[in-house]
Amino acid sequence: MAEKEPIGVIGTGYVGLVQGTCLAELGHEVWCRDIVQEKVDALNRGEVPIYEPGLAELIEKNRERLHFTTDMREVVTNARLLFCCVDTPPTYSGDADLSRVEQVVEEIGDLGEHALVMKSTVPVGTGRAITRGREELAYVSNPEFLKEGSAVGDFMRPDRVVVGADEASEEYRERVAALYEPLGAPIIRTDVASAEMVKLASNAFLATKISFINEIANVSEELGADVTEVARGMGLDSRIGPKFLQAGIGWGGSCFPKDVQALKQLAGNTGYHFQLLTAVLEVNELQKRRTIGKLQKHLGSLVGKNIALLGVAFKPNTDDIREATSLVLAGRLRGEGANVRVYDPIAAERAQDILRDAEICDSAEKALEGADAAVLVTEWPEFRELDWANDVKHSMKQPIVIDGRNFLDRDALEAAGFTYEGVGR
Repeated sequence: MAEKEPIGVIGTGYVGLVQGTCLAELGHEVWCRDIVQEKVDALNRGEVPIYEPGLAELIEKNRERLHFTTDMREVVTNARLLFCCVDTPPTYSGDADLSRVEQVVEEIGDLGEHALVMKSTVPVGTGRAITRGREELAYVSNPEFLKEGSAVGDFMRPDRVVVGADEASEEYRERVAALYEPLGAPIIRTDVASAEMVKLASNAFLATKISFINEIANVSEELGADVTEVARGMGLDSRIGPKFLQAGIGWGGSCFPKDVQALKQLAGNTGYHFQLLTAVLEVNELQKRRTIGKLQKHLGSLVGKNIALLGVAFKPNTDDIREATSLVLAGRLRGEGANVRVYDPIAAERAQDILRDAEICDSAEKALEGADAAVLVTEWPEFRELDWANDVKHSMKQPIVIDGRNFLDRDALEAAGFTYEGVGR
């Protein structure tokens, strides 16, 4: 058996922790570095700071091959392939904030010959800028395509792996590609700029697909069509496919909003107006606010009304609330004078500091008790299993449900006497 390459991972957020753990599962010795001492201490105790199905078990299984530290020298001493997995949040201008990436480059710059493997989502041209004047630093672009809530499976069973390097770093590109060969996925070898663009273009396209079906949903509501049937008919066309055709109250999370805005801004910086992405962003923001209009249609003024929001996380099977639709809805409802109650089985604790004007409940039943209306925001399975016809109906002040994900059983709710509104139905 070929000797396994030692790996360094810089940043232990959603991407870095999954990257390091899964490479350890493939047999590599992995050194994971983070600047937050408390997080490193927790990981060394076996405590996982994020919720991702299957991740905690995989970390425990590979404890002997996983090393967590705050010392960059420990990482670069033991590994030559250094995966950069730090955040690149948007700035006020819409550009990506590369300050954390630049800090990583500075720290490893004088510590010997290494290859920086970029997992963080960065603008096209970042690799060229980083390596300019740094001939000793090899650079490989290896964008991530993990979905929160299924990240471990996405890593182990990828649709494709993209590795980009320019001529001077081709040796390292092959070493990075070799890490993924056991997974049996197509490996796309390309240049750095193209690899960087693949990531941004992929997320922008998926966001466009969601915004498109949301527009179809809005028109369907006016014309009496059912968007779930429309999407089913569209999705059977092999040129379109069924994925990302679920209408709802808008997309969020750490990737789509940031990456769409970054690509739009990147185009603008070159003098090109990316009109389509401008519309995609606008549609998404308007979609979140349509829920307020639906509530007002049934309740009139929302002043003093008790509204239950079921779900905080931007999607199920994660505790991530970044750019979550729930935060926008809660803020708008408070602005309309409503009392907001919120429940999420995983993400509620993370939302406490942000949703200070909302009541964070410890159960869905508590959030629904005395509510004038309920809004399903995140399609957690337990919300479908509630006893809507009896317990929920009798505890609510008014049996009104706005199903923001078309997730609940409309026929059963209406038969039980609920006023039900989905999206595009």
